[in-house]
Amino acid sequence: MDLAFKPDEEAFREEVRDFLADNLTEDLRRYASRMTSVYAEKEIGLAWQKILVEQGWAAPSWPVEYGGCDWNLAQHYIFDIEMAHAGAPPLSPMGIGMCGPALIGHGSKAQKDYYLPRILSGEDFWCQGYSEPHAGSDLAALTMSAVEDGDDFICNGQKIWTTHGHVANMCFCLVRTDSSGKLQQGITFILIDMNSPGVCVDPIVMTSGEHIQNSLFFTDVRVPKKNVIGEVNNGWTVAKYLLEFERGGNAYGPRLIARLEALRRHAAEQGLLTPDFARKISLAEADATALEAAEMQLMAELAGGGTPGLKGSMMKIRGTELSQHITELAIELAGLYVQPFQPHHTSPGGPVTTAPPSNAPLVGPESAVTASAKYFNDRAGSIYAGSNEIQRNILAKGQLRL
Repeated sequence: MDLAFKPDEEAFREEVRDFLADNLTEDLRRYASRMTSVYAEKEIGLAWQKILVEQGWAAPSWPVEYGGCDWNLAQHYIFDIEMAHAGAPPLSPMGIGMCGPALIGHGSKAQKDYYLPRILSGEDFWCQGYSEPHAGSDLAALTMSAVEDGDDFICNGQKIWTTHGHVANMCFCLVRTDSSGKLQQGITFILIDMNSPGVCVDPIVMTSGEHIQNSLFFTDVRVPKKNVIGEVNNGWTVAKYLLEFERGGNAYGPRLIARLEALRRHAAEQGLLTPDFARKISLAEADATALEAAEMQLMAELAGGGTPGLKGSMMKIRGTELSQHITELAIELAGLYVQPFQPHHTSPGGPVTTAPPSNAPLVGPESAVTASAKYFNDRAGSIYAGSNEIQRNILAKGQLRL
């Protein structure tokens, strides 16, 4: 197994770096550095997505005929590395990373022809309707119903923890169309227009004080049958397919290393890079580098025709827990400056967004502004996309035969 990149792959790295140097504006970098959520806000993400679309790099994992890139696994990984080190805002994966692959893998030609261009252009901005108040990690227990009525389904129920639900115009959703058999057998994957009569979006204010997620309520919402992806009652197959994208679609290592490098730089700028704090950063860097090596090993195995197996669960556990540890180090560096609540600086206005720029002075160093919000928001990392407890159960059964 060779973990080194080939000369043509290193040439591709330089191409990506040149593109980022020419197109990743200082405004976009600044917004990305002040992000407190996992994904960029809608306006910021779409501004960067538009630039990537013009380059042909917005959906690299899609087939070329739909606007994707003919890249090998190494090129995909290099792209992730360079995006992380450049400080590019991570796009919301709901459209390009999740609904797009669902359509490509299970949608009809008409569905692909209609939705895929709209996903790339940003005309449709998506949210995910999976979790319910009593069906989160146990997703198959969902109860939101869809009852046939002529050419439509009538949908009733609730979804929760819906990221970007307040700004999305479309939702890919799991609904129950049959309750007679096993739980997984009566689920259907359907696309719902968020502007449909009967859709209500209630905000969920996070512990950080921010509005990122939502509760969705559906009351007699009429959805055309043509919006079903795959077959009726076979949505669990599509859902499992997408969970693999959600758990293992991106590289954790490069972004974790980039965050640690920024943390070290901020500590040095503030005269707080003590031997003890430097040691803590170095230990975390060693863990992140080990994770990056494991990801590259997996990449090499996949390139050789292997399968991810249980490694997706391992990467999810290690990546999210390391990310949480980095937020703890950021809290330690910020000290008392974590206490002021400054949302006007974590979501700044300016030329990329429609919000006016804030003229309020910063309280403390700039690196401290997002420390507490990132800390609180990152607590969810070990829960969403299948909790880490569930991932450990998967490893225990699959690897240890417990």
